[in-house]
Amino acid sequence: MSKKITYFLSDAHLGSWAEEHRRTQERRLVRFLDDIKATASAVYLLGDMFDFWAENRYSVPAGYTRFLGKLSEMTDQGIEVHYFIGNHDIWMYGYLEKECGIIMHKKEETIDINGKLFLLAHGDGLGKKDLGFSIIRWVFHNKVCQRLFAALHPTFSIWLGQTWAKHSRMKREDGKEEPFQGDEKEPLVQFAIEYSKTHPNIDFYVFGHRHIALDYNISKHKITNRQEHDTISPRLILLGDWVWQFTYATFDGEHLLLQEYVEGESEL
Repeated sequence: MSKKITYFLSDAHLGSWAEEHRRTQERRLVRFLDDIKATASAVYLLGDMFDFWAENRYSVPAGYTRFLGKLSEMTDQGIEVHYFIGNHDIWMYGYLEKECGIIMHKKEETIDINGKLFLLAHGDGLGKKDLGFSIIRWVFHNKVCQRLFAALHPTFSIWLGQTWAKHSRMKREDGKEEPFQGDEKEPLVQFAIEYSKTHPNIDFYVFGHRHIALDYNISKHKITNRQEHDTISPRLILLGDWVWQFTYATFDGEHLLLQEYVEGESEL
């Protein structure tokens, strides 16, 4: 079978201290990547694949050897692996690019895939957000703050980051996100609708972050001025997660599908 499928997934939160079976979760993700490597032309990881990741000049977080090894194997075979940073893995400074051959993206980007335009991002920072989140996000992305944090001893900085990430998860009931709240209450839906009004040629919006699996038809809002209007785009895909849902999207050059990985059942 020719390699012609592009895969999208996000939000595995590997290594989370809130998860009891962290090693099992990582192995499941690695088996998925092993299953798709025969058909994949590219894999887009849209952020928060780690529950916390912070590099400094001489060290990276311990663990994740199965996952990182599989990514390295895929890039060695010529499969493009793209990584868009999320809000749990902002502090990436070259290790994954140098050691694993990954193509790193620090912000949202519009990418042409087989003639279709995709706006890809993790999703944090897009759409309406409260003041507290905006302040935290500014601190996390500020270069001076990043340098100060990187100067801390890894024993303390990794502990601090993992503790913060666990607290962020556990403040929600069962550690799960709220279900879909409706068009007007979903910032990423509202962002895609508004963005389409000024960027009518975008065919697909694919985001992570929200931890819900959603295939949303933006075209029902009657976006005008599309050069190649059709019945399947523009659409918004929210990728769900690899903590509870194990969902991902595929694009074969024509169809964008949101799917669930069920070991032994999914046809990849």
